[in-house]
Amino acid sequence: MDFRLTDEQQMIQAAARDFAKQQIEPVAAQFDASGEFPLDNIQAMGELGLMGIEVSEAYGGSGLDTIGYVLAMIEISAADAAHGTIMSVNNSLFCNGILKYGTEDQKQKYVRAIASGEKIGAYALTEPQSGSDASAMKSRAVMSADGTHYLINARKSWITSGPYARYLVLFASTDPEAGAKGITAFLVDTEKAGFSRGKTEPKLGIRASATCEVELTDYHCPVEDRLGEEGEGFKIAMSVLDAGRIGIAAQAVGIAQAAYEASLAYARDRKAFGKEIGTFQMIQSKLADMKTRLEAARLLTLKAAWSKMESEKTGARITTEGSMAKLFASEAAMWIAHQAVQIHGGMGYSKEMPVERYFRDAKITEIYEGTSEIQRMVIARSETGLR
Repeated sequence: MDFRLTDEQQMIQAAARDFAKQQIEPVAAQFDASGEFPLDNIQAMGELGLMGIEVSEAYGGSGLDTIGYVLAMIEISAADAAHGTIMSVNNSLFCNGILKYGTEDQKQKYVRAIASGEKIGAYALTEPQSGSDASAMKSRAVMSADGTHYLINARKSWITSGPYARYLVLFASTDPEAGAKGITAFLVDTEKAGFSRGKTEPKLGIRASATCEVELTDYHCPVEDRLGEEGEGFKIAMSVLDAGRIGIAAQAVGIAQAAYEASLAYARDRKAFGKEIGTFQMIQSKLADMKTRLEAARLLTLKAAWSKMESEKTGARITTEGSMAKLFASEAAMWIAHQAVQIHGGMGYSKEMPVERYFRDAKITEIYEGTSEIQRMVIARSETGLR
């Protein structure tokens, strides 16, 4: 097994690290406190190619691979998880689905603007009454009598980047009687009549990543803006989430990496009872376990990224690999951030130190794009073949 990175992978990793250190890290606490959306940084990330890493150059992206994407996500998320969230949605949830299921016109119209960072994309699946049970959606799309457009009425909640998104991949039922097989995917322009946004949600963490509810009332969606065929929406949604979970795993690794590195530095510098606290066996035990879980999470995430690259050749699903990476990495990030607060003691509870932000940010990785409970169910069903 070859663990060496290609020149291209090292290049995107270094570019992301430099940008994160110079442009994100110095202002991360400020954005966290204000909840302001970091639009200038996101556009600059687009210019660097970070908002469409796996998108080919023909559609305005970097044309790199999934491992390169994971490496960049880790670096950006280590500086600020909110920036990582915005980056993940653009790359994995928005661009990925259109590249896989969209027409050439759709790729040129929708992917190019998002991959370049010129516009922001979003993914609208969750509804107030259907989070983990995504197939129980109430959103409806009805074909017009002349067959030229759909009339969509929908209410979606917890839409990441929703307050600033120009385009959405949105899911609605075209055949309610068919359940999951009656769901269809659509591409929505938020500047068209019939689209509205609710209030920005006040969140525990990733506060600079704006989240809101969106509503479509008699929204006219041209047939050419349907993504895939009627009834393929649930398949598209789940396929996109397979890839999206790899991005969230990478985000969790980034948070864990930042929490570990902060703890390591603190253990070397902080003195108690006349000695650096890093000489105490209890602190050493914590650091050893933190490092081990961090590297295990990193390897699982890179394995999932490699599996996605292989699946593009074979057509195989990567559901289990993505779920295992997200499950382990998210829980590792939460545990490592918890230990980081403990190592910092009272200062770990203060906003003067970044570890309290890492702690708050880590929690969401166990929830969005499928909770840890859902990931365990997905993995077990895949292994047993039972439903």
